[in-house]
Amino acid sequence: MEKKYLTKFETAEGIRDGFKKTGYVCSRQVATTLYLAYHLDKPILVEGPAGVGKTELAKSASLYLEAPLIRLQCYEGLDESKALYEWKYGKQLLYTQILKDKLNEILDGAGDLESSMEKLHAHDDIFFSPRFLEPRPLLRALQQKEGAVLLVDEVDKSDQEFEAFLLEILSDFQVSVPEIGTIRAQEKPFVFLTSNNTREMSEALKRRCLHLYIPFPDVRQEKEIIRVRVPGLADRLRHQIVSFVHELRRLDLKKAPSISETIDWARVLLLLHASSLSASLIRDTLNVLLKFEEDMEVAGDNLHDMVRRAVVKT
Repeated sequence: MEKKYLTKFETAEGIRDGFKKTGYVCSRQVATTLYLAYHLDKPILVEGPAGVGKTELAKSASLYLEAPLIRLQCYEGLDESKALYEWKYGKQLLYTQILKDKLNEILDGAGDLESSMEKLHAHDDIFFSPRFLEPRPLLRALQQKEGAVLLVDEVDKSDQEFEAFLLEILSDFQVSVPEIGTIRAQEKPFVFLTSNNTREMSEALKRRCLHLYIPFPDVRQEKEIIRVRVPGLADRLRHQIVSFVHELRRLDLKKAPSISETIDWARVLLLLHASSLSASLIRDTLNVLLKFEEDMEVAGDNLHDMVRRAVVKT
């Protein structure tokens, strides 16, 4: 099958440039993984701390490819009916009532019980036809004729039984509906699975996917992320923001500030018309970066030293 998005995946460098235009700054490793996953027809299992851009990567891929994003949010107890398909029972019930009202017309001309049953069976087949099928995210992704980006978000929160079922779907990109038959993807979706490592994924799923670990970015990359996502911020303040966040991440915190929180903080400081960091400004806005009171206390105890180092670096 000819690949629809081949021109979008000619080089890893081209992918980096294309994603940057969508607002996502990816490393060479991320761009290379995207390149390989597309050409090898493999899903990408994206792992890393919360807030480093795992879900955003799939969203940016959707923008870059100009393809619909279909998202399956995983949770404990997720089953096939919520992930794959279910029947429109209300519509089937309405059809039953219509069939009952038209029964005399349907059986008109039937001379015996056998011929009557044959006529009824002809209408019974309509009951379980595509018009009564309600596709859920996995089936909907397979049905996209022009292709799609499928995001299976937080797959580690699902049960192992669902993980095995998901592996079967991703192996052949097809699904069997007993009443209808096999439905195959006309254009294979570009698949991302994200995990926060709340449980270990099976070896079978990991073998099926390309593994990508996204860590916290280094100072240079995070400054570039802030430049792209928060335009209008002065270079000096941007450098101070990133330097201070990296100082925070060195502390013993319950939850270190993520990239998304750095972006939020940069937007807050821009909104406050800040030109430089100060201890008082940071104390007033520290709740944007830190989500636990004990973390804020730890940061408060080290605040003046961290501010001094962040400001001196500029």
